[in-house]
Amino acid sequence: MYKAKVNASYDFDVNEEAAEQLDAVETSTNQYHILHDNASIKAKILDSNFNNKKYLIKINNNTYDVAIKDVLDQQIDALGFAIGTSKKVNNIKAPMPGLILEISVSEGNEVKEDDPLLILEAMKMENVINSPREGIIKSIKVKQGETVDKDSLLIEFE
Repeated sequence: MYKAKVNASYDFDVNEEAAEQLDAVETSTNQYHILHDNASIKAKILDSNFNNKKYLIKINNNTYDVAIKDVLDQQIDALGFAIGTSKKVNNIKAPMPGLILEISVSEGNEVKEDDPLLILEAMKMENVINSPREGIIKSIKVKQGETVDKDSLLIEFE
């Protein structure tokens, strides 16, 4: 069961069965045609932050901020814990297998939290991997066009 919060106001529960039954066809990169109750819907992912599970989606002519929480996120919320408030991330690893489409930083660059680091294509979706913190890029372990496995080391911070 997933929970989706739209525009920080509206909460929706989405189960896996409903998600699998969605009649959606990708028409081009990050653009979809959806049929729902015999109505045609055009959807486009304008921005995605895979690590934070936040997306900016345009449905027909309306734009929505969507935050998704999986079962683990919901359990952590129920326990009253905050994820990683004092944790210092030193390595960026691939969240899934995919192809490195673009690298936006170089070794020695200073980055701020949420700055884009690279784009990982997985399952025909472009996922922007953003910086989890401020820091300096120590090393980049991948090259553009390289295929990576899940948990492959991509970038190290100083």
